[in-house]
Amino acid sequence: MKIIGLDPGLRFTGWGLIESVDNRLRFLASGRIAVPEEDELNVRLSFLHRALEQVIVETQPDEAAVEETFSNANARSTLKLGMARGVVLLAPALHGIPIAEYAANTVKKTVVGAGHADKQQVQHMVKMLLPKADFDSADAADALAIAICHAHHASTRKKLGAARG
Repeated sequence: MKIIGLDPGLRFTGWGLIESVDNRLRFLASGRIAVPEEDELNVRLSFLHRALEQVIVETQPDEAAVEETFSNANARSTLKLGMARGVVLLAPALHGIPIAEYAANTVKKTVVGAGHADKQQVQHMVKMLLPKADFDSADAADALAIAICHAHHASTRKKLGAARG
């Protein structure tokens, strides 16, 4: 199963593609979409959508995993991030790709073992779990971590479903 992890952002959106077979994970690709800051919000969201469409068409994932939005002190920033997240959820949905959502703490706990791990710890564990991973940004590393989290949780759900009959 090919899983694309997506780390939504209005300035940068990271993506990472892995293959999960049984308990084995394999790095396939990763990248970061840089959205031009100078454009109006609607133009930026449209740019993000077109770029994600291209990534999805090129990578052909079977499932997608997206990090949930956390709220911060600035309500305006949170609202704009929510709009970008909506675009990130829409792109795979338009292709009929199932989408799972995970809180940042769940991703960190799954990948690192601690829900409050820092970015360096996440990047280190992504490299440990995917030795051939080649990511050029923290956004891409986070997206790979989201994909890894989904692979582990999907595997567990599958095993539980099989056990229940």
